[in-house]
Amino acid sequence: MKILVTGGAGYIGSHIVKALGEVGHDLVVVDNLSTGHKWAILAGRLIQGDLADRLFIAETLSAFKPDAVMHFAASIQVEESVREPLAYYRNNVINTLNLLDGMRQAGVRHLIYSSTAAVYGIPVTNPVDEAAPLAPINPYGASKAMIERVLADLSAVTDFRYAALRYFNVAGADPQGRIGQSYREATHLITRALKTAKGEYPRLAIFGTDYPTPDGTCIRDYIHVDDLAAAHLLALSRLIETGKTEIMNCGYGHGYSVREVVDMAKKVTGVAFSVEEAGRRAGDPPALVADSSLLRRLTGWQPRHDDLEFIIRTAWSWERTL
Repeated sequence: MKILVTGGAGYIGSHIVKALGEVGHDLVVVDNLSTGHKWAILAGRLIQGDLADRLFIAETLSAFKPDAVMHFAASIQVEESVREPLAYYRNNVINTLNLLDGMRQAGVRHLIYSSTAAVYGIPVTNPVDEAAPLAPINPYGASKAMIERVLADLSAVTDFRYAALRYFNVAGADPQGRIGQSYREATHLITRALKTAKGEYPRLAIFGTDYPTPDGTCIRDYIHVDDLAAAHLLALSRLIETGKTEIMNCGYGHGYSVREVVDMAKKVTGVAFSVEEAGRRAGDPPALVADSSLLRRLTGWQPRHDDLEFIIRTAWSWERTL
């Protein structure tokens, strides 16, 4: 198939591009390289540009005429979204509307949308399934929920169909060591812990130790990025074959606390790096764990890397190449 991938030079997008390329899809990657990297694109061809440029994206879609679009171009940092809400609504909402307009003009009617568990806010129960109410508690989650509503409304009145995949905490790196996380400023817990082990930071801060969890720290469902990529390929196949819109959680169904992640990072690296306790960050729910049974049932997805130690080892192998 011909597939256009937005944000395909970023962390998650590049792993999806790798997986798509491995099975022979014809790919165009659209990325403004604000957080992505040319070297991370292992398949297809890059067209550098910004979704804020409506003419650019419309012309790119019309020229390539893809069978589907996979949309990963977004701002994703919760704490930053609290500080800079307008930037998040501009990039995640307005620019996605530009993409959808371009798709409509080009007659492209299939989309895989990169969503997030942040749309749930603080769920009443964990694991949380797709029927849970959407109640985001930060602008990042709110921006993603807004686009989910747009997609639903568009699908209701046209032949446009989509699959929205709600990610939980994506981590790890390509087991072959070719690509991984490479942000200018590390904010993800595992990456920051590993950089602390490398000596790039003097200590690792644990934000919040008084949450209503067994050890007082936040609990998250960590999914290896290659398992996430596999879920995307299966969701794409189902979307093309059935023409049915779906919303599916992507996670393993169990979580680890911040302290448990830190302990595993120390084990994997062999470094007893310094840790300090700090206050809660705005916008962080106490726990988020996926019920991914719908994804498994509809697509046959079977994760291969459901192991925190493996996740951190692949991330550590990648981190040592930087």
